[in-house]
Amino acid sequence: MANLRPDPLSYPPRGLSREEAARYVGVSAAKFDQMVADRRMPRAKRIDGRVIWDRMALDMAFTDLPSAENMIDAALSGRGQAA
Repeated sequence: MANLRPDPLSYPPRGLSREEAARYVGVSAAKFDQMVADRRMPRAKRIDGRVIWDRMALDMAFTDLPSAENMIDAALSGRGQAA
């Protein structure tokens, strides 16, 4: 990549390394590997000898992850109280 000239436009890369993909979704590389294995995150693409993740596919997979329930909403609705 040393031959690449600087680009005057600023935009995020489409392809991410394993470590970048893990950081992008906010988890460790080990957790990311687990999420790829159990299909919560997409598999990588191979370009020649390089393995990369598609940022847009990561976005879609992240959107499909279940959301944590807001503890304040749960407490106000009575679901957060002990029985």
